[in-house]
Amino acid sequence: MIKLLSVTFSYEYGDETFTVNTRRSIKSDLVSLDISTEGDVFTASVESSDEIIITELTANFRFGYCESDRIFLNGYQSWTDSYEHTIYDKMKGIDHIPYGIADKHSFSQYGDYTFTGYSGALGELHGWSYGYIRTGESYNFVGSLSEDCGFTLIRTKTGSDELIFTKDCRGLALNGRFDGLKLLLTDGSENEVFDSWFDLLGVKLRPEAKPIYGYTSWYRHYQNISSDILGADLRALAESKYKADVFQIDDGWESVVGDWLYADHGKFPEGMQAEAKRITEAGMTAGLWLAPFVCEHNSILYMTHKSWLLQDENGEYVKGGSNWSGFYALDIYNPEVRDYLRDVFDTAVNIWGFRLLKLDFLYAACIIPRRDKTRGQVMADAMDFLRECAGDALILACGVPLASAFGRVDYCRIGCDVSLDWDDKPYLRFAHRERISTRTTILDTIFRRQLNGRAFLSDPDVFMLRSDGNTLTTSQKMALGEVNASAGSVLFTSDDMAFYGDEEMRLLGGFMRMRDAKVLSAALDENELTVTYQLGEKLITRTYKM
Repeated sequence: MIKLLSVTFSYEYGDETFTVNTRRSIKSDLVSLDISTEGDVFTASVESSDEIIITELTANFRFGYCESDRIFLNGYQSWTDSYEHTIYDKMKGIDHIPYGIADKHSFSQYGDYTFTGYSGALGELHGWSYGYIRTGESYNFVGSLSEDCGFTLIRTKTGSDELIFTKDCRGLALNGRFDGLKLLLTDGSENEVFDSWFDLLGVKLRPEAKPIYGYTSWYRHYQNISSDILGADLRALAESKYKADVFQIDDGWESVVGDWLYADHGKFPEGMQAEAKRITEAGMTAGLWLAPFVCEHNSILYMTHKSWLLQDENGEYVKGGSNWSGFYALDIYNPEVRDYLRDVFDTAVNIWGFRLLKLDFLYAACIIPRRDKTRGQVMADAMDFLRECAGDALILACGVPLASAFGRVDYCRIGCDVSLDWDDKPYLRFAHRERISTRTTILDTIFRRQLNGRAFLSDPDVFMLRSDGNTLTTSQKMALGEVNASAGSVLFTSDDMAFYGDEEMRLLGGFMRMRDAKVLSAALDENELTVTYQLGEKLITRTYKM
């Protein structure tokens, strides 16, 4: 069903720009473009004998879409909405947001908005690294086998029966070989296509990674945490009916984001080593939140180490977003930055005693590419560096382009943040695709379920059963918990279990049973999500109102 139409390759050499459109390999004294298909694997690679600047590498295929097809294209990073669409759906970027608001909140930095066009046309969808077109139970799968050399943009144009792949390599200076596009184009059942892809990728999971149940402080207390507050939650968790594996301290323990060697001693007077010891003595793994590739505008690091900040081609410091007092990306290739982060990780793991590190806002490392490296190459280098720094400690990655995390981390977030509301505040629904939303994160979790146990162990974010400050209905709480328990391997909450009554314990018991369930199928029909589970020999079908 997939037929190659043409490969477009453009490059600059000297003062001239050259473009070729072809279906066959070409070779000159300067440049060769190798196009080949072996079995289900399509390749378009480039080699040059002198320095050229690549401006485009695209492969355009014919694909015959059907009325009933459902299209899934993986979003740019952990938080980007990622679920099945009809062939008539469209995607919106941030062009509809007034410039002043978008600029003030740095919306463009969270996703792919600065380097990917959003047409807004019906059937013109896009995603990154992998996707599929599903007809009933049959999957036409497309997945990149070369994301470490550059991210792969996948576009559909259903009106003209086109399926387009573009390597994110514009502006790359090349003198040598570039692997370019290497794609698995195959069809079969869900398990067949995903097993084939991961077999070819050769991803191996670390044996230290096991499914975990536990607590994270963020969605109950946000940054308002202290030794006393967390101590109460720790005691309640330890006394709960269900034994927890992890107690993770989230954002708010540090004095300022970026100044990781300075805990807020007003909140934690005995320091972080004492906190980790208390968690460990309660029989749980101590977890700690860090955002290693960014620093807050108000940080000592920002004020005293401007040379550590990532700069764009105009010499401007690169913003990462608008959280906290605003924050900036660090240059991961700066040797002083690397020395600092090695010290941070050594302190957190080997001195303080935290054995699980939640590493957040990781996309900041590759907001801009380098002249000699694509975003994909930068992100691969960044994730390799984190794995080196963490040693044998567990890594839970968050806010990361997912393919860069494959096999490099133990756990990874596969959706946006949950909210104390179902779909966050009405005015925020017009924000970027990475916005907070309980509804969206459920969809992200169910439609990225195939990564769990193949790429890493998936973290779907938390469930919440408490009533205080929480507007979720019982059915919404149940949808969140059941999907998290069955489609992921990290089942966390932020609730104080001392306040759980009979109803909360009943629901929690149901989630615990669903940890053994397998998702057989999922389909989104307008505002209804239908999921079929297998639990032992029993089939369970749920329809959740979305």
